[in-house]
Order: sequence, then structure tokens, then C-alpha cells
Amino acid sequence: MNKRIVVVLSILAVVVGTPPVSPAGPKNDGRPDGGTLGYGEYGRPSTLDPITSNEMVSLRITELVFNGLVGIDEKQEIVPELAERWEASKDSRIYTFFLRKDVMWHPKEGEDAKPFTADDVVFTYKIMMHPKTTTPLKVRYEFIESVEKLSDYGVQFTLKRPILNALAKFSFKVIPKHGPSHPLYLTREDPFVRQPIGTGPFVVKTITTDREIVLVANENYFKGRPHVNRFISKPFADQNIMTQALMFNAIDMVVLVNPRDIPELQGDKRFVLQPYNALSYAFFGYNLRSPLLADKRVRQAFTYAVNRQEVLDSFFNGQGTLVSGPFAPGSWAYNLDVRPLPFDPQKAVELLRQAGFAPGPDGTLQKDGKKLTLSLKVPIEKESEAVKRVVLAFQNYLKNIGVAIKVEFKEWQAWKESVFQEHDFDIIFASWVFDDSADISSLFHSAEIGAWKNNFGGYSNPEVDGLIVESKLTLDHEKRRTINRKLHTILAEEAPYTFLWTLTNYSGYHKKLRRVAIHPYKFFSFADEWFIPAADQK
Repeated sequence: MNKRIVVVLSILAVVVGTPPVSPAGPKNDGRPDGGTLGYGEYGRPSTLDPITSNEMVSLRITELVFNGLVGIDEKQEIVPELAERWEASKDSRIYTFFLRKDVMWHPKEGEDAKPFTADDVVFTYKIMMHPKTTTPLKVRYEFIESVEKLSDYGVQFTLKRPILNALAKFSFKVIPKHGPSHPLYLTREDPFVRQPIGTGPFVVKTITTDREIVLVANENYFKGRPHVNRFISKPFADQNIMTQALMFNAIDMVVLVNPRDIPELQGDKRFVLQPYNALSYAFFGYNLRSPLLADKRVRQAFTYAVNRQEVLDSFFNGQGTLVSGPFAPGSWAYNLDVRPLPFDPQKAVELLRQAGFAPGPDGTLQKDGKKLTLSLKVPIEKESEAVKRVVLAFQNYLKNIGVAIKVEFKEWQAWKESVFQEHDFDIIFASWVFDDSADISSLFHSAEIGAWKNNFGGYSNPEVDGLIVESKLTLDHEKRRTINRKLHTILAEEAPYTFLWTLTNYSGYHKKLRRVAIHPYKFFSFADEWFIPAADQK
């Protein structure tokens, strides 16, 4: 085995030197340990592991519990995490990671903590890519050809081809080989997805009967014990109640403040409002399996029928920007030349007429005797007032052009099962949050159609498939930008979604929380550095 390592390393060029390894224990930075941080979340997670999770509520928990081989610091630069250093071959196809030797997994109940090794890295990649594993991540890591354990603390990835920003991809969270009950694949039925163990700064301690998730500080965290003793994630079905809970000190932080509540928090000196630029947008998504929605003219008509700027101004105080396509504004991939479709109900009526629809006896459009009546499914029955108004406005706008929309508010888990598992819907209201890779393959590539995959609407277009693959293959950033601009143009025309807006995000928290830095995508990446002064701890 040692001879094998020497041969491999002889063709490698060093990218990063070895940083100093800090021992586990206190951070010794002069800041106090202690206190509890209760934060409010809109909805509750169905899984708590980083592989099966496909929602931000879950991914924020995984950021507290798990680590990647590399991480991203506050300057958005790649830094060591579970790997203390790495090397890349001159052709950028082989990446060798040298792992820290001082990392321990959170202990399972009644067991001693086990050390983190290369076996866990190999296991994570293989279980993530197994055909039976329920995850949206496969498409993001198809560029990897193989992974090999070189030693207990050495692991090597061979890529099918060089790719842009490959190193950043290795920020995927590593799970323990001894974690899941099945050794080959991971599903949402595995106990591990609700009782995860990681290497991160916080340990999942309990999930209460009220679905609160209690996390406690990892005393043996390899970067040094986090300052806050406990994080408690508290689910809310109503954003208005969540803001009131903050105002009445029932929680200490709201991850995403309802835009309508911003003035109230701004006027209260107890709280800090901190903006963060998440790459996200809201949309109405269509089930293209429905014969009524298979014609793109119908979907385009729905977009023309909705006065999106009026809705944004009325219900979100204008705190956002209309979007025209599949990339988030602020992303390098966004095509500014593609303008959002204007509000034009006459154009909408004309498109529907071209698609073969005509008014029926009751005024509702119909085709071949079938009424244009569709279901709109929205998660959580007691929605925030703003979201409820958005979907009712959508219903009213479409009624004005002869389309009947039946709004169905569903409990969060039931909504996800209807949309992602059973595909039993016509239209949904939801939002996506992106990292900075601008990777839309899981949303619109035809290979991502299936149960618990993100192409829930069944969108399929060979040209789009080809462009997505071409974008991944190119090593020229400007060429990739050109390809994505073309993807933007096509998907804006095809309208698998009615693209709505990106909102300006604000977190609200009690001023007792100090040194709060927020990762724009993962939010809690730097939470081990947050602290509460001793006088304010409870």
C-alpha cells in the first residue's frame, strides 16, 4: 500500500500545504461558552441527514451536524475541513485528500465515539451514488469516475474529466460508515435520516413531541468546542406567529423574516436585522404530465395573466426583484437580456385560444369538452398571510381569463409526498435556493424525472439536456456562461415554471447573539463562532 501511495504522489502537484491542526477542546479565544439559541423555522424537516435532504430547513440542520472534506470561509474561499490538505494532478483529474487524524464521530447512544477515517469518505460517495439511494445529489457528482482508499487517512478521487471549480464540489457532507442501517444505500425509511451522527460542531440530542430539534455542543469538535451550548430548531406553520414569538422572547432568531414584519423589527432596539444574499426565487411549477399543461402556450398564458410586480409590491413591500428564468438573479449565469414577461391578460387569452380553448357555458375555458380546471397545491395549511395572498391572487388572475384554480393547502409532509413522490398535482407554489454553482441539472434534466427527484414536473427537452451536459463538460468559464444564457432563454420560452421573484432575505435575532456571520446559502456554516455574553445566557 505504501508503494502505491509513492507512485501516485509522484505525478501530483501540491495545491495546499498543511495548516496547523488545532486540538479538540475549548477555542481559547476569550469568548464565553454557554447559553441556548432557539431559532424559528417555517415548517419542519422530514429528514436530518445531508444525502436525502432536499429542503433548506433540513440542510441548515446538516450544516450544524456534519462537515465536508473542504469548507467555504466567510470570504467565500475554500478552506480545509475534514481534509487537512490535498493535492491535484497536473491534468486536474486526480484529487488526493489527506485527512485529519483528530476527528471523532458523534457517539451513538450507549456507544463510544468512533474515529473518522477514509472508509467513511469512500462509504459516503458510494452510498450517495447508489441507484436505490433517495437523493437529489447524484447528478452533481456524476463527474467522479472512482474513489479509492489509499490509507486510513488518505483518499483519492479520479474524475471522468477535468471540471471547473472541482475542489469546491468536495464540500459535500461526509456521513459515517457505521451510521445507516443499510450498508449500500440510503432511503428516507432508514433510522439514520432522523437520528443522524456527524463530525460537526453540534450533536442531535432529541426531537421533542412538538417536533423541536435539540442540538447540543460537541465537546470534542476538532475546530474547538462551539460557544453556544444548545441550538433548538422550533417549527412554525405561520410566519406571522414566528415573528411574534421573536418579539415576545419565545425564540432568539428567525432565519427568514417575513418582509411585512421588517418595519416592526427595525423599530425594536432589542433585535438585529441582518440581510443575506441567498440565491433563490419563488415560482409556480407545472406538472407537464397533465394534458392541459403539456402545451407551452398554456403555461406562457398563465405567466402573462399574473401581474407579478403588483403582487410583489402589495404582499412583500416591493422587497425583491422579478425573475425571468431558471437562474437566480445575482448569479453569474443569469441572462439579463431575457426580460420578465409583462402583465398582458389579452395576450394570455390569445395564447389559450391558439391552444384550442374556448369559453364554456359557465365562462370557464374548455377544450374537447374538458374544462380548464386545475389544482394548486401549497404546503402547510396555515400558510403565512403573504403566501396565502399570493396563491389567492394567482387564482383570481387566472379566473379573469377563464381558468378555474382549486387551491389546496396541505400539511408539509403530505405536500412533499404529493409533489415529489406521487406527482399528484397540477400546479405548485414553491421556491428554490441555490449555491453559487448555478447547477440546474437536477431541476430540468430528463434523467432527474422520478420519485423524490427535483424535476417533479416531468420536464423533458433533448436540447436542454444537451446544453446542461455541455455546460458541465466545458472548462471555459465564459463558454459556460454563454451556454447557461442560452439555457435561460430556452427555459423562459418553454415556461415549465411561472418564474416569480427573488426576495431580499433578512434574518432577525436578539442582540445578545454576538459575532453572527451568515452563510448566504447554508446559513449556519460559521455558527460555531457565535456566542452569547455570560450575562445574557439562559
